[in-house]
Amino acid sequence: MMTIADNQLMLILMCFAVGSVATAFLFRHPAGHKVWRLADLGWVVLGGIGALVAVLAGIYKADTGRLERQIDIAYAATEAFDRDAARFRLRFCDPAYDADIAVLCDKVEFLSASTAGNAELPLFIAVTDQVAPLQGLRIFFGGSGVRDDMETMAAQADAFDPEAFIVFAALDEPTEAAVANLRRKVPAIAGDFLILARAYEALIDQVGQLKAEWEYLQENAHILVLQILALCLVAFAAPFRLGKSVVELR
Repeated sequence: MMTIADNQLMLILMCFAVGSVATAFLFRHPAGHKVWRLADLGWVVLGGIGALVAVLAGIYKADTGRLERQIDIAYAATEAFDRDAARFRLRFCDPAYDADIAVLCDKVEFLSASTAGNAELPLFIAVTDQVAPLQGLRIFFGGSGVRDDMETMAAQADAFDPEAFIVFAALDEPTEAAVANLRRKVPAIAGDFLILARAYEALIDQVGQLKAEWEYLQENAHILVLQILALCLVAFAAPFRLGKSVVELR
């Protein structure tokens, strides 16, 4: 796939050149000749294939764009969680004046540490932008260095493991006991912690879904190759249709 993506512009130009050479031989025949009708038929068939593949690629691009927006939302939610967790620690944990509050402070510390991996979320956007249809032209002109960078980012995105977030449960038995005690003593602290816990659980679900959708898009990335090949077919057939028009105008 990478070889085709790296050389897509060259492939399209080569197909157009081959089609132009073949069309030059057809000019020996007059307008209305069978070869021109066959050439027009070839243009219709290959153009139809190109249009069908373009529709599939458009769906793929729409899914890619939706994934990018979801990544942006998840990343913003992670930053909001980190800010809220830092505010909680600053208000109640420096120092914690109660044993139950200390339990919640430790839990918030663990949850904040587990979301540190979310800093890699923008990798998904970067890689998705790089492999988007026709954007590989930048890779073609950029040389092997740009291609190596893209492959490195793709490997990092594939290695991103949302299971790391499940290491720390937001509400375990000691934490629930501390929350129950604080509901009687300081309801505001218990309420703030429960908001953080629910936000963390939502992040777990969201990041897991993002990873699943990313893998689905990666598994169907061959659609991009099909799009390049369809463009090659259209480029090959375009001179036939142009030649037929020129002959008829004569």
